[in-house]
Amino acid sequence: MQHGKDVISELTADHREVEELFVNIEELPTGDSRRKEYADRVTMELVRHSVAEETYLYPAVRKHLPDGEAHADRELQDHAAAERTMKELESCEAEDPQFDILITRLMSEIRNHVTDEETKLLPRLRDACTPEMLDDLGDKVRQAKKMAPTRPHPSAPDTPPANKILAPGIGLVDRMRDALSGRGKKT
Repeated sequence: MQHGKDVISELTADHREVEELFVNIEELPTGDSRRKEYADRVTMELVRHSVAEETYLYPAVRKHLPDGEAHADRELQDHAAAERTMKELESCEAEDPQFDILITRLMSEIRNHVTDEETKLLPRLRDACTPEMLDDLGDKVRQAKKMAPTRPHPSAPDTPPANKILAPGIGLVDRMRDALSGRGKKT
């Protein structure tokens, strides 16, 4: 998927990638082990995406939008709910009846969050920021995603400065675990 230079293009490209993985899951029969493989990839993408938003997007929202504090707080609540769902999903195999319940919940949470971001938040941010500011945010988000964790950590801080300090270390550990287990490499 083509990622853009500015933060809005970058994040919407992430949204499309996650939606494609959701469709792949929905097309497979219940119990198919590939559903778990896709769910792991979804989790990896969503965690990286969320950490990048929490580190750079939401502070910009707080700074540049008149009601930015309230909007960023709502977005963080959405992230926290999705992260708790991903944490539960992490321990389920595809044949577990709980897997279908959790993946359906996650898809609903994320699709609602994406709709809200793309119809309300991102257009307002585009109007409030210069193209240069949006490009700079895009660069920062791409860098953050490279260093971000790949597994849900619901108790980890989700606001700067603590998340900026801890996320790279947690991310390193997660990527090492992924490499050793092969997580995210199939499908």
